[in-house]
Amino acid sequence: QVQLVESGGGLVQPGGSLRLSCAASGSILVIYSMGWYRQAPGKARSVVASITSGANTNYADSVKGRFTISRDNANNTVYLQMNSLNVDDTAVYYCNADLRTGGWGPRQDYWGQGTQVTVSS
Repeated sequence: QVQLVESGGGLVQPGGSLRLSCAASGSILVIYSMGWYRQAPGKARSVVASITSGANTNYADSVKGRFTISRDNANNTVYLQMNSLNVDDTAVYYCNADLRTGGWGPRQDYWGQGTQVTVSS
């Protein structure tokens, strides 16, 4: 089975920084893109940032200039560097991968379990 495992979440003060990591493993043929989504209590899940295998990136307006997404294609890993965090960034952050499984299997989205990011003074 394909599995995405996130790490790096935690509690930080406003203005602080965190670096999230997500590693995909299993029977993976190719990953087309990976990204980060977040969901705060009572809110819908929304995209934070995404990156393609060619390193093309997209960011939500609310995080542009503060967050940076990067990818290590060789290790099927995506990172999210989060700077200048504020209380509105508090949410569960989910890793996403758009990939095709081995043996030319189906192309579909996979999700991690999520990691909690809490910004509080």
